[in-house]
Amino acid sequence: MNSQQQGRRKDAKRWLVQFPRALPLGIFLLISAIAVLSAFAIERGEAQRASAQLTARTDAIASALERRANASSAYLRAGAALLSTLGEIPEGEFRRFVSELRLDSDFRGNDGIGWAAVVRPGEEDAFNALMLRDYGSPHPLYPRPDGSQPFAVPVTYLHPQNDRALRALGYDMYSEPLRRSAMIEAAVSASPTASDAVVLQQEGGGDAPGFLIYMPVYSPARGGRALKGYIYSPFSADQFLHAALELEEAGQYGVQLFDGDRAHPGTLMASTIGEEDPGAHRNRREVTIANNTWLLVVSRSGGGLLSGLAFATLIFGLLVASLLAVVVRLLTQQAEEDEAALAWYGEQASIRNSLTRELNHRVKNTLANVLSIISLTRRRSEDLDSFAESLTGRIRALSATHDLLTQSDWGSTPVGAVIEAELLPYATSGDHTLVIEGEAVNLAPNEALSLGLAVHELATNAAKYGALSVPDGNLRVTWEIVSAELVRIEWLERGGPPVKQERGRGFGTDLIERIVAHELSNPVELTFEPEGVRCVMCVPIRRPREFALRAGALTKQGKRARKGRIASRVEAQGR
Repeated sequence: MNSQQQGRRKDAKRWLVQFPRALPLGIFLLISAIAVLSAFAIERGEAQRASAQLTARTDAIASALERRANASSAYLRAGAALLSTLGEIPEGEFRRFVSELRLDSDFRGNDGIGWAAVVRPGEEDAFNALMLRDYGSPHPLYPRPDGSQPFAVPVTYLHPQNDRALRALGYDMYSEPLRRSAMIEAAVSASPTASDAVVLQQEGGGDAPGFLIYMPVYSPARGGRALKGYIYSPFSADQFLHAALELEEAGQYGVQLFDGDRAHPGTLMASTIGEEDPGAHRNRREVTIANNTWLLVVSRSGGGLLSGLAFATLIFGLLVASLLAVVVRLLTQQAEEDEAALAWYGEQASIRNSLTRELNHRVKNTLANVLSIISLTRRRSEDLDSFAESLTGRIRALSATHDLLTQSDWGSTPVGAVIEAELLPYATSGDHTLVIEGEAVNLAPNEALSLGLAVHELATNAAKYGALSVPDGNLRVTWEIVSAELVRIEWLERGGPPVKQERGRGFGTDLIERIVAHELSNPVELTFEPEGVRCVMCVPIRRPREFALRAGALTKQGKRARKGRIASRVEAQGR
């Protein structure tokens, strides 16, 4: 692997370590944004395609409606042409005319074909007599004309004849404003004209909307032509819409038909949907039904927030984003663990080096203490046995204190534990009283070693000459905290043999008053009272805290100077 590749790997790893959380989150947001944009693009394309389909379907349905209306208008035009050539139009002739039309499927959706003759003022009775003659039962003109209109246009014939058709006979359609408006427009334009939404008379009091297409019929008259009546077709709006949808199916779309335009939709005439969906997409188209403008509304359901493909794309993108984020997070965690491992290995190496230096320092100090002890013990011993016995006891004292320090990983050691370790051989005997009490106080390793040596020397002296040498002896070792950095330890013997006031200085006295006092950085008060030995030591306190290595605490020059001072003291004691 060349240096360039290594540099790229380091850069990538640095990014992973420096941004362990931001990098996975950024990748997740980036991939999620791409997925959202892709879903939006798909949804937009789907919406455009659906809009185009909706427009095409609207055009097709509008064309079907106009074809149905044009087919009906064609029959009415043909009927008007025929009826204009006849003088009187008896019921039988009209029935035969309708039957001979042989209405096919293009005429579906209506209630048949009817004839409505114009009845001018004074001709009402003649019309009623005609209806009685043709049907054998009275079907008088209603509502009775009140003179407000120039003429009446009652329903005269309606075929095919059935109960519904019979209910409409005699009804003056010209008396109703919507029908009258359509008839006037048809007469002016001389073309089939559809009315707005009305309730057909044959419905018998129902409220289903319908409409009628009127075609005027004229007869020759002096100076021109005269309006003879109207041939018309009544339609149920719902049936008309469904008949048109047989030509062009609505499919999944909803269809609504209003008798108005875009600005004024008017009355809902027919619909293929139930409750309206507020979120539906709608396309509006004005259609011409027999010279009348209507509004066609074709709608499709909103289909939810997202289409299937857009939703699948979004979910897939989020899954990929989550997977990549997890993978990058794992890589960042691995990079963090690698960095932590490297830091740990470096720390361990530093700790090992520090421990090695600390161990070297402690071993040198211990060897210096041992050499001092051996040198002074040799000079103060009268024979080889006393030398071996004294040296063995002191070495064991050092060993006991070392065991305590080892158990605490060379951290802080309780005062009570150091004292109890040195006095343990004398605590099992019941011949004398031994009291050890004080507060919980911890000492540093060096102070613990010095205190252990001092207690050993005091205990050895007490066992040979003092309170521990007789059955009724009493030894009290107590301590108390006198300041934040100092603890005062008192050794007090009572009940032993009287202490000689005239005596020479021994090794124990020199060890305690000089070496131990120097190591504790405080003077030691050692008095030989007639009642017993009393010793007071002030020892520095180490507060409980995590152990800190002493690496670098002492320079090599300082260590050498300290060793020189110790050697000088040893030589001075020897002399």
